[in-house]
Amino acid sequence: MQPAADDTEKGLAQPVQAVDTVSSDETGARVAPPAKSGSVTSLLRRLNDRIEGLAGFEARGIARVEPGERQASSLAADLQIAILWFSANISANNLTTGLFGPLVFQLGFRDSAVCAVVGGLLGSASTGYMAIWGPQSGHRTMVVLRYLMGYWPSKLPCLLNIVLMVGYTTLNLIISGQILSAISGGAMSIVVGIVVVAIVNWVVAVFGMYLFHYYERYAWLPQLLVLFVLIGSAGSHFDASLESTGDGATLAANRLSFLSLCLYVPNSWGAAASDYYVYYPEKTSKLKIFLLTLTGLWVSFTLVYMIGIGLASGIPTNQAWADAYAVSVGALIVGGFQGLSGFGGFCGVVVALGVIANSIPGTYSAALGFQVLGRYGKAVPRWLWCCVVVVVMLVCALAGRDHLMVVFQNFLALMGYWVEFMVLIVLLESLLFRRGAKTFDWTRWEDKTYLPIGLAALAAFLLGWVGAILGMYQVWYTGPLAQLAGYSDIGIWVGCAFTLVSYSPLRWLELKMVGR
Repeated sequence: MQPAADDTEKGLAQPVQAVDTVSSDETGARVAPPAKSGSVTSLLRRLNDRIEGLAGFEARGIARVEPGERQASSLAADLQIAILWFSANISANNLTTGLFGPLVFQLGFRDSAVCAVVGGLLGSASTGYMAIWGPQSGHRTMVVLRYLMGYWPSKLPCLLNIVLMVGYTTLNLIISGQILSAISGGAMSIVVGIVVVAIVNWVVAVFGMYLFHYYERYAWLPQLLVLFVLIGSAGSHFDASLESTGDGATLAANRLSFLSLCLYVPNSWGAAASDYYVYYPEKTSKLKIFLLTLTGLWVSFTLVYMIGIGLASGIPTNQAWADAYAVSVGALIVGGFQGLSGFGGFCGVVVALGVIANSIPGTYSAALGFQVLGRYGKAVPRWLWCCVVVVVMLVCALAGRDHLMVVFQNFLALMGYWVEFMVLIVLLESLLFRRGAKTFDWTRWEDKTYLPIGLAALAAFLLGWVGAILGMYQVWYTGPLAQLAGYSDIGIWVGCAFTLVSYSPLRWLELKMVGR
């Protein structure tokens, strides 16, 4: 379906009425099961058709967006790339990451700032690379992986990405609930805040790409304004003279650990990056997609990381902030608006609702992930998977609402390690082993005879995990290499080294085995 001209000029992805509720054979041919009139299946099918017929509803799931169905190129569409990432990531959950520099790793303001900026750049560049596959393929990230990691091996990162997106959005719900509860002085339960944010997130994610892009286009403005207010209100209490503590070896280990942490968070979007670009023209410049994605991510993460570092640096000298932090992270953020009375409470509400912009893409991509897992998952409509994902997030958030920092620390290990191994495999495969192939046959995304076996990719991916475990330094586990490195989290670096060293020879052996 060709989008209308007026909406195309606005750069909005258009809803496509292509229903993916049928199964398919190995070649991708659509096979619709028969349904008797009046049967339960028939009733459900009519209900689904009615829902997907709503104005602005994206009925498409993981089916490829053909070149003729894409939006036309425009300046507004290009700007939307950077705006999407900026809007999604100037949120309270990413601000929380900045707290770890001074509070967990005992780093000073300057050390924390340098690690945050460099780590954010590296993680953003990784996601920027994965984003380029959306326009040229018309496929979601996890479908693209089938071409580079194999049909069956790609299901492992797909499953991990579902866990990643669900877990990350669960943290968003908890933080927003904490902020709203702190604003009310405890009169509002954290539960109420969690439920409110979950409902808004559910509505936008269910409707899909059109409403998603529209929401992200404007959500950043009030969020950015209140962050500036927070800087003005709390900036005088930021302690830029705060120094790092510990001997030389400890300091080096803590710097590397915090840098890795600041890399993990933007890097985690790499497993979903191309999901949001499938409606862009096939010939869209790869460099443009990369640079605009990098810009939107890096600028947003740098801003909120620095605010988080500033708040953490002020806790030792500001008893009110220390008391607020003892209650919750959300209470600390609200404490930054102290002295602004009712207006400060209003700003806190905007910050709390700002996490919705960060939660929507995660919910959307998790739902698509269930469809990628297999034909039975693909037979369930995308909107229904969104409902399932939101329910799971809601249950997890309500269960973990009183243990946010513990959950956050334990979840970070999963957040970044494996995504980078996946990115390296994609990079090596596309640059070294697919150099002679100008294009893939993007129409054969379900043809197992065309897709690679993926044994080399699976082995290199698992070896990357071995390296990560050896170098991991987390609350619940410390690897032997991390101990040798002075209790520093070097898991991602060791894992990347294992992946890089192992993939090329394993892939060469695989090609010899299959006679290619």
